[in-house]
Amino acid sequence: MKIKQFTGLLVTAFIASSLAVFVYSKWFQPSGSIQQIPVEQKILYANLPSELNEGAIDLTYAAEKTVHAVVHVKTKAMRTNTYSNPLYEHFFGDRAYGEPQPVIGFGSGVIISENGYIITNNHVIDKMDEVEVVLNDKRSFEATVIGTDPSTDLALLKIEEEGLSFLSYGNADNLKLGQWVLAVGNPYNLTSTVTAGIVSAKGRNISINSEQFAIESFIQTDAAVNPGNSGGALVNVNGELVGINTAIASRTGSYSGNSFAIPVSIVNKVISDLMEFGVVQRAILGVTIQDVTQELADENKISELNGVYINGVRDDGSAKEAGLKVGDIIISVDGHKVNSVSELQEQISRYRPKDKVNVIVSRDNNQKAYDVVLRNLDGNTNVIKKEQSYAFLGANFEVISMDEKKEMGLENGVKVVNLGPGKLMKAGVKEGFVITRINNKEVKKVEDVKNVIGQIKGGVYLEGVYANGMRAYYAFGI
Repeated sequence: MKIKQFTGLLVTAFIASSLAVFVYSKWFQPSGSIQQIPVEQKILYANLPSELNEGAIDLTYAAEKTVHAVVHVKTKAMRTNTYSNPLYEHFFGDRAYGEPQPVIGFGSGVIISENGYIITNNHVIDKMDEVEVVLNDKRSFEATVIGTDPSTDLALLKIEEEGLSFLSYGNADNLKLGQWVLAVGNPYNLTSTVTAGIVSAKGRNISINSEQFAIESFIQTDAAVNPGNSGGALVNVNGELVGINTAIASRTGSYSGNSFAIPVSIVNKVISDLMEFGVVQRAILGVTIQDVTQELADENKISELNGVYINGVRDDGSAKEAGLKVGDIIISVDGHKVNSVSELQEQISRYRPKDKVNVIVSRDNNQKAYDVVLRNLDGNTNVIKKEQSYAFLGANFEVISMDEKKEMGLENGVKVVNLGPGKLMKAGVKEGFVITRINNKEVKKVEDVKNVIGQIKGGVYLEGVYANGMRAYYAFGI
């Protein structure tokens, strides 16, 4: 064979083989295989923030800024085993047996001021006798509980120290799905742990809070959160606080890819109230509500599946006073669209009683606007003072809902909530007890408890009923 012919065949074979490799790699590459990218080609992330020009999201700044402002919260309480005998308890209250045993708990907290104010979850410190805060530099302080809000599962602590690292509030409203966030806390007592994830969803209601007026509108992320992270920080890439890590969805009790944080839109209002008043100034519309579903839309001839449906209106509520009715669909509050119960709760939770909000509703498929002056749980616009938490009684109180009145066959009553050490517990009262009369005087609202007991100079006699229908009577001195 001539050299020229051999060379031509060789070149033809090389071109053919190269073309075959290209075709295979282009159209027949196995699924999941790794494609090589030329070294000189710059890789950019799809959600690259405009303020970063390096081509990659750097989370180290946010981590370093946050880790010194997140604390380890350690709690301790003494508990005694009790013998349960309903008949005995009815006449004498609980009877304790055995020596008190320590109950130890732990969680996280976020410093929000240089002089030692710290946010954590209420469930971290609830019913605990001692609260200790350990800083990232290992210094330890005894903490004072300034106030708690079980409805949002938030609590405010204070330590006596100055010059502390702290976090500033970010804007949870601006968070977008897919945006990077960091979770910082103390899972399993492992201090100063940083994990990363993205915002998976917003406005989540997971029905984890059993309080009657619970507010849930969680930020859902896939950042690894475990027991001990509760009360810790969820921050954006700028190191700003956008949420307080609170819960996980898990079959095992540990991280499974879904964690939930209270957005700072709720945190800011609650903590400001606790700082100023020691108790949350909770505003309500005075309605019962539900999401607009296809079934509801079909039943009520609703044309669009938007907004939040009003299925009940309180007689002494601000909504009725403003003109809202059963069947109205709330579309927005002060320009913020609401499309679920949790979103509406989040918006209203930003306000105090006496604040005026503009509510747009859809009625008969036509939109109407109403100015609503919000009220508190007692049906007025008065400021609730800390002493109204009835510290010596060891409990807070809530007016029972319309549904509870129907179920229990009551015309009035105030329910005992957040029961702790105090006169009621010593008398044998259990949480959930509905007080209908005090010293033979009817109790219709929370203020009645304070007013009646404030006039008593001897014995207090409570009448009421539990959710199971059992009537009960308690007496104690003040």
